[in-house]
This record gives sequence, structure tokens and C-alpha cells, in this order.
Amino acid sequence: MMANNGDVVNRSIHVASPPEKPHLIYDGDCRFCSLWIQRWRAMTGEAVEYLPSQDPLVADRFPEIPPEAYLNSVQLIEPDGRVYTSAEAVMRSLAKAPNRAWMWKAYQRLPGAVFVSEFAYRFVAAHRTAFSALTWLGWGTNVEPASYFLTRWVFLRGLGLIYLMAFASLSVQMLGLVGSGGILPASETMSAVRAQCDQMGLGWDRYRLFPTLCWLGAGDAALQAQCGMGAVLAALLVAGVAPQLCLAGLWLLYLSLTTIGREFMAYQWDNLLLEVGLLSIFFAPRGLWPKQLAESDPPKIFLWLLRWLLFRLMFLSGVVKLTSGDPTWRNLDALSFHYETQPLPTWLGWHADQLPDWFHQSSAVMMFAIELAVPFLIFLPRRLRFLAALAFVALELLIAATGNYGFFNWLTILLCLLLLDDSMIQRWLPKKFVLKFPSRVVVPATAAFKFRLGLAAIFAAMVAVVTFIQISSAFRVQRQWPKPVASIYQWMSPLRSVNAYGLFSVMTTSRPEIIVEGSNDGVRWQAYEFRYKPGDVQHRPAFVAPHMPRLDWQMWFAALGDYRHNPWFLQFCHRLMDGAPEVLALLKHNPFPESPPRYLRAHMYDYQFADGKTRRETGSWWVRDSERLYFPGRIENPAQ
Repeated sequence: MMANNGDVVNRSIHVASPPEKPHLIYDGDCRFCSLWIQRWRAMTGEAVEYLPSQDPLVADRFPEIPPEAYLNSVQLIEPDGRVYTSAEAVMRSLAKAPNRAWMWKAYQRLPGAVFVSEFAYRFVAAHRTAFSALTWLGWGTNVEPASYFLTRWVFLRGLGLIYLMAFASLSVQMLGLVGSGGILPASETMSAVRAQCDQMGLGWDRYRLFPTLCWLGAGDAALQAQCGMGAVLAALLVAGVAPQLCLAGLWLLYLSLTTIGREFMAYQWDNLLLEVGLLSIFFAPRGLWPKQLAESDPPKIFLWLLRWLLFRLMFLSGVVKLTSGDPTWRNLDALSFHYETQPLPTWLGWHADQLPDWFHQSSAVMMFAIELAVPFLIFLPRRLRFLAALAFVALELLIAATGNYGFFNWLTILLCLLLLDDSMIQRWLPKKFVLKFPSRVVVPATAAFKFRLGLAAIFAAMVAVVTFIQISSAFRVQRQWPKPVASIYQWMSPLRSVNAYGLFSVMTTSRPEIIVEGSNDGVRWQAYEFRYKPGDVQHRPAFVAPHMPRLDWQMWFAALGDYRHNPWFLQFCHRLMDGAPEVLALLKHNPFPESPPRYLRAHMYDYQFADGKTRRETGSWWVRDSERLYFPGRIENPAQ
């Protein structure tokens, strides 16, 4: 029957001795029911009493309810004596949980919600065996609401370490790359940007379009100070001091350096660190020294935004390989070239390259499965998310073992940590340490909480708009976006904190290398050896990560194109002719230690991994053939 307020109640049942607080009675012999009662009990706490129907007290206290009623559905007994059943009983019970009143309102007010909820409840009740198996597959024996205090603690310390690696790596390269004596001096960049902004009549918007602290100063001391401040803040984040403030400072500093770093800091993992860093500001606990037992529950909206970022990173990496039209990916031949032609392979990459073609093709199939199918497990229950994390981590470890990609692989692995909750992570940590963290804390929805939630929802909507455009572009969908949507995208783009991803959309099938050579007589030429990129064929490929040698990487990109499309390369050559110590410090060997050479040229070679026989006989890791000059003629030193 329907009550006056539209609620479904059985007027034939009205208990004579109603309880002081709601009681939910369930079939205690049903394994499926018992599992989900654990979850509901954790959500509602002491607001609702849960009793199995087999408890003798139930029959004695509520004789009005026939025993067979418990076999069909749960029964909710309210303090007014009314009895509710099925989906309505569940919704009324869960509405007693903090911040869950919206569930009852949605059940009451949304068109069709009652019909759909009751139908779903009856369907599940009729197939409890099957749904019990699905519950075990998705959650195991622990279906209680997950907590993420321990997960967040480990994640933020890991992020602090990655920031520390990134700033430490930059600090030893910054002056050679963009210092006053570097390849692309920051002071010259800022002068050009200022002139352009003045010409365009830009006011405060110039700071958003070119977001860098170098507006305040672009000298060597300012650049080094930014690197130093970043390292200090990263160390404080690892120590757990003022995590939100540290993360905000780290994001701002890294954005500043990536902006002024131009080509040398235009890599996808730089953007990834910025995006992870920005979302983590809101995911971190507040306060100068947050204590585990007093922290608020990690905001779920930002947890899911970080997971959404991991999904985009992995899924789009698979999509772009297929939509690019590259035949090597479609024919599953790409990995036959990858280990040899990637920017900075390791010596394990040489061994991987020697494996047979069938192995490379099988590996490509597995890679596509991990990048295209597994990401959807991110949105499923905890056990399936754990499988996704295992697959992603395995892929990233294999990539890190065969190639040097800075901190990229470790940052991706860190994101995978967010697919696990506290109950999974605590198995690998000392028990005494784990006990310092609360199992679950529910904060009532205060006005301040609702305000922060509203801001988070607005930010999430903006991220959704930008990422929808990026995903559409990855699928080659071209359309005219509504002006407000396009405006949000354009406004956020300079901040490099909501990005499209996808490495190696087109596989390089050959390896051209630029060898820079100097001479004093134009006859005898000596090569400048780089620290990590191939040069000397007997130099063993090394493990470099998490250090990111940006000049070595940029030389790989320059070799794939023309010097006219890489003006920084000519600047690099002129710095060699000047004998700039900051630039020479980026190299392994300077063949002209006394004074710069009179002439400079750049020769192109085609490099290939040596086969096993050549490796054993000559000790060479590479073989090479001369192709052509990278730029015509030679550069003459005007000082000589």
C-alpha cells in the first residue's frame, strides 16, 4: 500500500514494540546479504541497528513480521513502528549515514527512481548466488567502504620524492640550457616575451599566457633559486610539513621552469607532473602539520580526478597508436624497432632488441590490451582495480628497464597506487605504523565542507570539458565547440595542467644521430661526446633515470627533423664555438679543452644496434653508417 507521503509501506504490519532507533533485519544465512550488511553498518555507524533474522530476539520482539518475509527482502523497522521493505528499506537506512541524505531524496524525487530501484532489488534478490560470486570477484570478503588515509600518506611522500628528483635533475642542467651563458637564455626569452606582450597591449593576462616567476628576474641566480626552492619544498612534502602549501609552491615553481625552459621542458611527463601536482593540492590534508588520526577523509572527487588522469594517460596512449595510421603499430611490428630507435635505450634494451619477431609481436598485443582494455577496470570495484594496477606497473617497469624516460615511469606507477585502498596497502607495511591511521572518518557536511565541495565540482567540470575535447581530438573528431567550452579550453591551456597524452603515436623505424665535430684545420675532425646519447659505438647504453638529460633527449628530436626547424641547435653550436662552460658541462667530453675550435660541423649517421656476433667480436654496442651533413657546410669561429 502507499502511505500519504508516497512511501511504500505494509499497513498490515505495524510492530507493537517499536525500537528506539531504526532496526534493519536481514537473512543471516545469506552470505551475500551478510557481506553487504557489513558495508551498510560501516556507513551508518550507530544510527541503525542491524540484526540477523535468525536472532531469537527478533522473533520475540517483532512477532508481527512473518519469518518468510526475511527470506524475500530486508525489513526496516522505524521508531514509529512502521515497517519498510526491499529497496526503500535500504534507502531509508543509508539516508541515516552522514552526508547520505541525498540518496533518499533521489529515491523519492527522481522520475522512475522508485521503479528502477525496486526492480533492481527484486532482480538481485532472485539471483543472489550469481551476485554473491560477482561480489567476491569485485571486493573479496571486504565490502566495507574504503578508506584512503594510508594511500594518501604514501602517495604524497612518493610525489615529494619525484618532485625532488625533478628539481635536482634540473638544477645541474638549468644554466647550460637557459642560463645567461646557456643555449636559450631565459633573459633573452623574457625580453622577447615582454616586447610581444607590449605590442599586443596585454596587461595582467600576460602572466597567465606566459606563467613564470622569471617575470621577477631571469638571471642565473633566479633560475638556481627556483630549483633550490623546489628541492626544499619537495623535502618538506616528504616530511609531511604543510602538504597543501608545499604542493602549491611546487606546482608554481615547476610551471615557472617548464615555461621558461621552452623546448627543453616540453615533454609529456613535465605536463603530467604539473597535472598530478595541481590535483594533489586539493587531495592533500590541510594544516601545517596534519596528524593522521585527526585528518579528514581524502576528498573522493579529487581521488577520482587523479584516477581519471591515469585512465586518460593509459587509454589515450593506446588510442593514438591506432588513430595515427602508423602501419608498424597496426601490423604489430613497432616493437621490432622501438628498443633500438627510442631516445635513450638502456643496455637491457639492446638485449630486448635481439629477441625474435614473434616475441615483439606478442608484446605489442599485450601492450594494446593493457593500454586499451585494462584502463576500464579503474572504474570497477577494488579487486579489479588492483588487477589494473598490477598490469600498469608491470608495463611501466618493462619500459623503465629498456629505456630512460626520466621520472615518467615512476610517476605513472605512483598514480597506480591510488587504485588501492588502505586495506590493500597495509598488508605491505609494519603493523605499528598502520595503526596510526584511522580506518574511516566521516566528516559531517558543514557549510564550509559544502562550499569546498561546490568549488571542487566546478573545477571537476572544467577538467571534464577540457579532457573531453582532448579525447575527441585523439579519436580524430573535428567539430566546432560551443564558445564557452572553447573559452575554458583556451584559458586553461597555458597552465599545462590538463593535458592530452600518448607516447610514440608514430614509431620511428630508423635511428639518425647527429655527431657534432670540431676542427682547427678543417681536415682533422674531433667529436663532442654527449653523456648519454649514442656517439662512440663502444659506449654501453646506460641507466640514467630518474635523471632527465634534456639536451641528449632534444638531440634525438633534432635528428628526426631539419636544423631549420630546430633553431636551438644552431644556438647550441654557437655556444660551443664560444666555449661556454655551462653548455660544455652538459657534455661528456670536450675535445678542445684549451680553446674552442676554429670550425664546427654536424654530421648525420644512421645507428643500429650491433648484433650478438658483432658485439662479441668487437665489443661494439652500435654500428653506424655515414649519411650526410646535418646542415650544409661548416660554421667558422669568428673569434679565430
